Amino acid sequence: MVIPVQGRLRRRISASLLLAMSLTSIGALGARVVGSISGYIHLENPVWVESKDPKSRSYTFREMVPTVPAQYRKLSPYIPKEVAIGLFGTEAQKPGAPITVRVGGGRTTPVMLVAPPGTKIVFHNVDSFEHRLYGVGMKEFGPSNTGRGAKREWTIPAAGTFEIRDELAPSLRMWVRGEPNLMEATYPNAKGEYSFQNVAPGEYEVQAFFSGEKVGPAARVKLANRDVGVPPIVVATPKKDGEKSD
Repeated sequence: MVIPVQGRLRRRISASLLLAMSLTSIGALGARVVGSISGYIHLENPVWVESKDPKSRSYTFREMVPTVPAQYRKLSPYIPKEVAIGLFGTEAQKPGAPITVRVGGGRTTPVMLVAPPGTKIVFHNVDSFEHRLYGVGMKEFGPSNTGRGAKREWTIPAAGTFEIRDELAPSLRMWVRGEPNLMEATYPNAKGEYSFQNVAPGEYEVQAFFSGEKVGPAARVKLANRDVGVPPIVVATPKKDGEKSD
């Protein structure tokens, strides 16, 4: 079958238009910001640091296995839920959808949370027993029982760092950071790699957080409809002999 020249030309034009529309749609959605963090094995959770102090009476009957190399005995954070990566714009953002925090297994998921003030946090107890969460120094989030499968809500009141603890499980602690200019937050994988999807063109900053505080320098990013790679962010370095933890 012979297709007329006009028919072939019409098909080519249609295909070109479809391709152009696809590229335009991709551009409208935005690009990716891709990066990684390093040095995270040197981050120390305050719970561990306090447990080292004899005054805390945090005793254990476990013994070190001498055949295990010292480098593998050192505690290191589980970064997919203990390190948060924030993407910041130049203007204050409105609160987004409520964020659910799972309480179970002796920890919260996530452990570090970053969101704009006004964001509602929903604590969901997935354990088979009660938890009694409270905010350190926060009258509006005092100790209260949360039964099995129950939920408890709290709204980030302002910019700053807020620590959540549990009267029934002293080692359970998490941190919430209120950041007005936060566009989006994500968590790295076990290798320290992270990404932000569909980011509109503009200028941004990428900042890592751990235990309620900023860790590592902020990385500036300028986006223009093309994926951008952020240089690795060093969030911690080895402590020198005799140097105390923060």
